[in-house]
Amino acid sequence: MKKLLVALLALSITVLICNESFAEKSTFFDSVKFIQYLDENTALEEVRNGNLDVYYYTISPDRLENHKAREGLQVFDSTGGSYSILVNPAESEKFNPFANKEIRFALNYLIDRKLIVNELMGGYGSPIISYYTPSDPEYLTIIEQLETFNFRYNPTFANEVISKVLNEKGAMKMEDKWQMNGIPIEITIFIRSDDPVRKSIGEILAVELEKVGFTVKKDFGDLNKAFVVVYGSDPSELKWSLYTEGWGRSAFVRYDSVGLGQMYSPWFSSMPGFNDPAYWNYQNDKLDELTQKIYTGDFETSEKRSEIIQEAVKEGVNESVRIFVASKIDQYVVNEKVSGIVNDFGAGVPSRFTPINAKSDHSELNIGVKQIYQGAWNPVMGLTDSYSRHIWGIISDPATFKHPFTGETFPIRAKWQVETAGPNDKLSIPKEAKIWDPLVQKWKNVEEGTLATSKVTFDFEFSKWHNGEKMDMQDILHSLYFTIEWGTKTDENDRTFDTEFTPRAAQSIQTIIGVNPIDDDTIEVYVDYWHFDEGEIADWAALWSSVPWEITSAMEKAVVDGKVSFSRSGATNKNVNWLSLIIPNDAKLIRDYLLEFKDSKYIPESLKENNQDFEYYQKRYETSIKWIEEKNHAVISNGPFYLESYSPESRTIKVAAFDDDSYPFKVGKWSEFEKAQFPLIKKIEIEKIVKKGDEFNVTVNVENTDSLWYFLTNSQGDKIKSETLEVTDNNIVITIPSEITNNFGIGANNIKIFAISNSVLKPDFYESSFLVTDSNSELPKNTNKDIEFSEKNSEYEVWIIPIAIILGVLIYLKKRNHSNP
Repeated sequence: MKKLLVALLALSITVLICNESFAEKSTFFDSVKFIQYLDENTALEEVRNGNLDVYYYTISPDRLENHKAREGLQVFDSTGGSYSILVNPAESEKFNPFANKEIRFALNYLIDRKLIVNELMGGYGSPIISYYTPSDPEYLTIIEQLETFNFRYNPTFANEVISKVLNEKGAMKMEDKWQMNGIPIEITIFIRSDDPVRKSIGEILAVELEKVGFTVKKDFGDLNKAFVVVYGSDPSELKWSLYTEGWGRSAFVRYDSVGLGQMYSPWFSSMPGFNDPAYWNYQNDKLDELTQKIYTGDFETSEKRSEIIQEAVKEGVNESVRIFVASKIDQYVVNEKVSGIVNDFGAGVPSRFTPINAKSDHSELNIGVKQIYQGAWNPVMGLTDSYSRHIWGIISDPATFKHPFTGETFPIRAKWQVETAGPNDKLSIPKEAKIWDPLVQKWKNVEEGTLATSKVTFDFEFSKWHNGEKMDMQDILHSLYFTIEWGTKTDENDRTFDTEFTPRAAQSIQTIIGVNPIDDDTIEVYVDYWHFDEGEIADWAALWSSVPWEITSAMEKAVVDGKVSFSRSGATNKNVNWLSLIIPNDAKLIRDYLLEFKDSKYIPESLKENNQDFEYYQKRYETSIKWIEEKNHAVISNGPFYLESYSPESRTIKVAAFDDDSYPFKVGKWSEFEKAQFPLIKKIEIEKIVKKGDEFNVTVNVENTDSLWYFLTNSQGDKIKSETLEVTDNNIVITIPSEITNNFGIGANNIKIFAISNSVLKPDFYESSFLVTDSNSELPKNTNKDIEFSEKNSEYEVWIIPIAIILGVLIYLKKRNHSNP
């Protein structure tokens, strides 16, 4: 069910009506203003001089490289984001080379990931080839599969593969340019020009493809243009061939059930075609099956889950429709007078907890943002960009969330009790339990004898909506109705269908067996879902609504009537607006439907059994109508801030504190998240030149570390050894005996070391190459050298390797670049 509204209404909105002076505060600031600053250098100076308190975009490392450059600032290193290349694999009337999997796969050898990290990103990142980065808890699960690919920058090999396939397809190379039937093979790269790193990645890739012999057209634009050209067009029209993507995260996740589906699988609606029935769509049944098992908890053990993840990652990389390039270490700047920043391991400084917990000596927090409005604001299939999510996260409270340092599920507005018979047994369901039936359009009791794997009892912490009305169980039941109704396509004429939302919701509702409301704020949820972590069962089963039911009803009616669409692809396909509650015209549309509901005494089918007189419904309609008319937007939610205003002219969005006695969390509630004890690799002593067949030792000095994990590969990229060592002392010696070093390859071998904490699940990571010589070679003297790790805010650093080793490695790699990997 995945929070039933993480896919749907768990992206949340905010608003407020009563701001009584006697109410206890829930935030340190009375208001937060988000102000657009396109230029990072200007934003940096504004933070330094105090006109901005925080800037929600990364600052180039060369602007913060010394003490003087950091005067007046706090600098936070945050991880979680990544860069990727989306490839268009569509079959088309016009020849598309990337419809061939071998050519897509060969792109991995045209991308110099180390160059991107070291030169474009200033060393602040790591080369990656999959969705999971070295800072993800899932990374250690898949590292052995990733190492088998042995991707290295090798344009010669890439050219050989591409040329072989094109020749077989009947293409010809004329004057160093590929042609098909006398027409140049043209590739269009859509390059994000609003991000200097992505712009450079696109430019470099264009040069590499031109060297191969393609005719390359470069199309530049921002996310708004990408929504139209890339995500909003039929892939078979070939308006784009490659797109330089960037990803951010809103939370740190211990057990990721969504990521692989989103990044690799057609069913999640984020692969080319985006499940729009009018478009060509990428298909991969194997990836769908694997990622749906991960998503719905279709595994019996932790080990089985790991196997499924490994297989899905391998298939995703092999398909190379989305090619990952590098993970980011973003440097965020905060004015020195601001405290209480929460540097979430996934979201970084723009965590939802930062504006809620931050404090200073003034009443308004000023946050600079790169973009103030892109995409659309609606809690079904809007809020898809990180800029809107940063604001939405403080306007709306979720039922559950992920701990910023462990990634584990913890309660926000719903405490729970889990009872499970899984993975192999079942629980009985009481006869009072019910489920929405989209065929007969009413709630039905679950059939007698129906069983479920797990039962979760939720006690909700309701409060007032920002418009002053009280949240209640009707909001929860209506959200369940919506998920089932829009997650079920009853026939070809079903109007409660969305090309992006329906396929995702369909996976959730397969596991929903029934619900049993106990009292005004308690409900039992029965699901066919199991996980070895009970918190994940609760997270899956959590029912919640981020907007009042009447707003959802009005949105639904507007979409069914064909006036707007919940999703971007649906809007493009139907030639209507992508519904955005923050836009005055769309807000007016919602108001008009609410007026119609009030005048016609409309009661949604999903709420007709609640035994309320019409006065309840009328008050709900009138209060939301009044809110929209006063605020000129339809953003109403339940978080610690509400949306005060959106000003396109001044490029600002302002939210105000919702100081209402009904709000359950008071000021300072999340202060425990201000600091984390990172696992830290402080010092490494490693032999830089090793004789094949000799014992090999690495000494590691660590802090805040429970275990050490290392992974050795030889010069061919093959795994030699991996091992986990428990840490009982801060100095650990890794000893590789001679029988293992006999498997080293002559030349550059590699070691990766992870320092792991059980309480802060973001490992520190170190990687180094070392040279292996023949057993008969004489080693130079003083081959051991300490590598000192400086104190740092992040677990990452760029390490300097002695010049002799660099030269040796480069000479070796240069030879290997001209051979098959």
